[in-house]
Amino acid sequence: MSDHVSGTAGAPGTPGEPAAPDAPGAPSRQEAAGPGSPGGEVRAEGADPAAADGADRAGAEDAGADRAGRGGADGTGAEKAGPAVPAQGTGPDAPAAPARLQGSRPSADPWRRPAPRQPEPGLLTRLRPPAPSPVGGATLLSVLATGLACALLLGDGLGVNLLIVAVPAALAAYFAARAAGRRLRPWTAVWAAGGLGLLAVPALRDAGWPTFLAVVSALALGSLALHGGRRWPGVLHGSWGLLTSVVPGARWGLRGVRERAGDSRGRVRAVVRSTAVALVLLIVFGALFAAADAAFADLLGRLTPDVTLGDSPWRVLLFLLGILGALAAAYTAAAPVRWDRVTVAPGRARKRAEWAIPLIVLDLLFAVFVALQLVVLLGGYDKVLKETGLLRAEYARQGFWQLLWVTLLTLAVIVLALRWAPRGRPGDRVLVRSVLGVLGVLTLVVVASALRRMDLYVDAFGLTRLRISVAAVELWLGVVVLLILLAGVLGARLLPRAVAVSAAAGVLAFGLASPDGVIAGQNVQRYEDGKPIDIGYLRDLSADAVPALDKLPEPLRSCSLERIERILAASGEPWYATSLGEARARDILEKRPAKEHGSWCYGAVPGFGERDADGDSREDPDAYDPY
Repeated sequence: MSDHVSGTAGAPGTPGEPAAPDAPGAPSRQEAAGPGSPGGEVRAEGADPAAADGADRAGAEDAGADRAGRGGADGTGAEKAGPAVPAQGTGPDAPAAPARLQGSRPSADPWRRPAPRQPEPGLLTRLRPPAPSPVGGATLLSVLATGLACALLLGDGLGVNLLIVAVPAALAAYFAARAAGRRLRPWTAVWAAGGLGLLAVPALRDAGWPTFLAVVSALALGSLALHGGRRWPGVLHGSWGLLTSVVPGARWGLRGVRERAGDSRGRVRAVVRSTAVALVLLIVFGALFAAADAAFADLLGRLTPDVTLGDSPWRVLLFLLGILGALAAAYTAAAPVRWDRVTVAPGRARKRAEWAIPLIVLDLLFAVFVALQLVVLLGGYDKVLKETGLLRAEYARQGFWQLLWVTLLTLAVIVLALRWAPRGRPGDRVLVRSVLGVLGVLTLVVVASALRRMDLYVDAFGLTRLRISVAAVELWLGVVVLLILLAGVLGARLLPRAVAVSAAAGVLAFGLASPDGVIAGQNVQRYEDGKPIDIGYLRDLSADAVPALDKLPEPLRSCSLERIERILAASGEPWYATSLGEARARDILEKRPAKEHGSWCYGAVPGFGERDADGDSREDPDAYDPY
């Protein structure tokens, strides 16, 4: 028979187990916890259970009598002791109190300050993936090459050097993207090719204003290539999102340099020693060859950058900018911000009467205006001018700028209508497309009318930088309206990227067309047609205008070219900072230098380039041209 272990009896006066049926009123029997347990005992093996139960009952009666005697002796228990009564609401079967009646547990330390709330992550933290792996060796070498190229090549001007600097920067981004597991996508290739194409504008044109537009657009396309973007938030924010990676990229690069310097000090020292020896050999033998042959010295002087101690701070700044830019590009390629995840809450849908009636009224107004413009475009200027009493140039000047604003405001109206117009039912979608489609078609006629007015204006006063610029903007706005109309028919999935491509293509075409050359050519053609020419304005153009101005007869040719020739002679820029337009101008002026005419250009030839005290041309005292 196995041992039978009983529980420990409860202490006197405390609630215990319910009384057994064979012993009413007696304390409950407890099994001992085992040998040596407090208050418990182990029955001998083979003992009689009945005898044991009798002994237990006898012991319980003796214990009750003993408690009664002690109570009587103390004067507090005169009556006979009864069974122990558990406290109310206690015991294993007592129901739990409701949660609203339970008091809150006090904290372990009431004087302890509660932990501060963790701030919510920022927008860039939510949109950017986790930090990339440590920067690789190929990426670091490309970044260093970018910094050196910036310091050596960008300090003398802009030209083909921008393309040279872009090559190691693009390699740094490529190596970082490959290490992060990103692959080349078709649209990434499109943005990258567009950016490199825009950087060709400074290498081809000497004018500063199309060069500035091309460089800014190239940076925007490069940022889009690194981020990617399909929706409007991705395209708009991705074009400047490279700036958000400057500080994280610098930290990432510094951390990678520290890790690699600690792991491979021997290899770093070997690379430094090899580079130093190569530079010493190049300097020594290059100097000897240059001293031995004048032609080699001239070639070496043209190829090597002209670095002096005076411009060292400027070179150091360019080096740091190149390092930071390349690191930002590499970091963006490895961990781009997902701007497409930015959500724009849709506008509250309006009722049909709230948006359809104003747009229909606007369509009617456009229709009346367009009907009149069609009459004018088809050759009814004489009648219109006779009724208004205006000259052709005045009629054109008064209308172009207003029509430009009309085009801009129409695009804003279309955007707001697409945001607020309901499109839940098929009838709503058909109504939206119909009303906005009519408005878009009429807007295209307005764009054509504005361009026609600018053509009349240029024919009367000649072409200038401002006129060709605003005409190009108006033409691009017409392209955007056309893309919106196509999106209404074919779907708007590609609309954001199509608008970005049209903008980049417009800037590229504008730069490649050589606007200064076009301006000079149009004014020279006007002079050949017997119209006046403003030499004072043409002489302020860039070297891109030299081929067209070279066709003028003397002394107008020399009057228009002497200032450009003087600027080119004083520049002395190296080959990598010289554009194709500047090189062509130098060749033309070397073959046929401008002659010195002194004040004759502005005094001896009346009507050519003369200006009054207000700076207006004296070609026609009644023709005022503020633009």
